[in-house]
Amino acid sequence: MGEEGTKGTVHLLCLAASSGVPLFCRSSRGGAPARQQLPFSVIGSLNGVHMFGQNLEVQLSSARTEDTTVVWKSFHDSITLIVLSSEEGTSELRLERLLQMVFGAMVLLVGLEELTNIRNVERLKKELRASYRLIDSFLGDSELIGDLTQCVDCVVPPEGTLLQEALSGFAEAAATAFGSLVVSGRVVAATESWWRLGTPEAVLLPWLVGSLPPQAARDYPVYLPHGSPTVPHRLLTLTLLPGLELCLLCGPRPPLSQLDPQLLDRWWQPVLDPLRACVPLGPRALPAGFPLHMDILGLLLLHLELKRCLFTVEPSADQEPSPEHRRRLLRAFYTLVTASHFPPEPGSPEEKVEDAAQRSQVPRACYLVSGPEGPGTGWRLVALQSGPRRLLLLSAQSPTHALRGLATHTLHALTPLL
Repeated sequence: MGEEGTKGTVHLLCLAASSGVPLFCRSSRGGAPARQQLPFSVIGSLNGVHMFGQNLEVQLSSARTEDTTVVWKSFHDSITLIVLSSEEGTSELRLERLLQMVFGAMVLLVGLEELTNIRNVERLKKELRASYRLIDSFLGDSELIGDLTQCVDCVVPPEGTLLQEALSGFAEAAATAFGSLVVSGRVVAATESWWRLGTPEAVLLPWLVGSLPPQAARDYPVYLPHGSPTVPHRLLTLTLLPGLELCLLCGPRPPLSQLDPQLLDRWWQPVLDPLRACVPLGPRALPAGFPLHMDILGLLLLHLELKRCLFTVEPSADQEPSPEHRRRLLRAFYTLVTASHFPPEPGSPEEKVEDAAQRSQVPRACYLVSGPEGPGTGWRLVALQSGPRRLLLLSAQSPTHALRGLATHTLHALTPLL
């Protein structure tokens, strides 16, 4: 198994489908933004071969060279996105989902009307600059995984019921049904209406909040790619504690000034200690003291019906490999099992009719040993599917024959949390 995201460069191109005019190009190298741009001749060739296929009623979706993977995708016959990746082990599934997230980010911040009815290319280029920070965060080495799983990154607070009650009360006082608490781009708690947001906005909104520079309050216009792609809403954010933000999705009212300190104190002062306990939860995801087996170095738990996930590489943080390496291993393993062993998540673009019909025949578990299999060498990865839940574990010490038992025990312990 290649380690997805090791070294290499990623180039993302956005073009107007009808004219082939480039709207933007974003690049990253080694997970960090890069200024390196593709020559215009290369951009023209990549778009030209895609258009040539379309004229012959042939859909060119991906191609591989010796060291690069290329994926094309058109949206609404108006926007063409192309991604080239020379990162080792990069999968087409990962790049396809990256393009879906990128277009979702463009709709979120510009609106679908501007993208499907391009009247002025230069004006659209300027408007799309607002999406660069969010798009660059998809290309970088993020601590989140919702861009790949298409599930909302969550954390489990120690006193979730108290926070849920305070959030529901505050949202009602602010005259909106959509509210959430977000720490480092992960959802701590949310109202029922917020959880019912469709894909991709359910993933994009907390990711957007986590990608923005710290600010005491914001009044941010957003479109909902699934729910309201042409009519903007307002995303109001208020920083309750450093790194912990209260988010409200609303219409013209209330004005931001109406959410005054007295209203905030009334609902949040009584739960200040539970709020403080949420701040360090970002990369940890699980409450302090949650009993995990000492052999576990990282885990990804998905609830495929709720479209939520828990992702952490914090256990045994003093051991090798590094957190970045652990994230790459789990992301690559998720891509492998999703593309090859387990069926695509219900409702995902990759799902086919025959996949849905054959779900009773899919494996319940699979494992992978990376490197030597001797004690204390290499890495072991195991995936377990049980009902709507899928668990992926990374371990260094567990013998192969014990992996399924370790995963089953861990999934049983995590089930009450998600």
